[in-house]
Amino acid sequence: MKNKAKRLLDEIEYEAKCTATFTGRKTFSQAVMDAIREVAREKFVPVASRLYAYENRPLTIGHGQTISQPYIVALMTDLLDLTSDSIVLEVGTGSGYQAAILSKIARKVYSIETIGPLFESASKRLLKLGYTNIETHQCNGYEGWEEKAPFDAIIVTAAATHIPQALVDQLKPGGRMVIPVGLPYMSQELMLLTKNNEGQTRVKSVLSVAFVPLVDDKEPNKNKDNLEQR
Repeated sequence: MKNKAKRLLDEIEYEAKCTATFTGRKTFSQAVMDAIREVAREKFVPVASRLYAYENRPLTIGHGQTISQPYIVALMTDLLDLTSDSIVLEVGTGSGYQAAILSKIARKVYSIETIGPLFESASKRLLKLGYTNIETHQCNGYEGWEEKAPFDAIIVTAAATHIPQALVDQLKPGGRMVIPVGLPYMSQELMLLTKNNEGQTRVKSVLSVAFVPLVDDKEPNKNKDNLEQR
């Protein structure tokens, strides 16, 4: 596993350099890379996929969802500019992998998931693995977690059709939000939203991506089968 993990880190570093023209980041912070190194990805994928846990690609986790490509996890985490005092909201718990990465850097991670079976399994997994600074909740991702707001940073791990105003409202002045925006099977962009101290927001596109759609439980017939890939 150590050799596979080292190779994965090397691949992430190489891809960061290759995409620096778009992202503005030719390297990721040491804190982000240490988190990728420390979190055992094989514990967050189905048993049948563990052979591929340290490949730099997304893997299916059931219910039409995926665990994100490690490079994308690293990039999105790095774009948040977290500190050890940060309070973070993650929208889309999935298997719990991204939340585990965030928990290695931030003081507190609040993670929400719409799909019941994923919420239940991820919550148990994170507790079993000892991630005590992560709190999970089952609710609609488009609505965020108002009771725990405001947040220093928000990360959305599935593609929304638009940037939800509820999430913007729950972001602290000076905060940052990373969110993929677009429709399934169509063009999607990873967006970085920043809010200044006066509450004004600015949005810029970082990179073209392809994510599973952010499930809106008010629209139960929405297609949930698109797999993330980059």
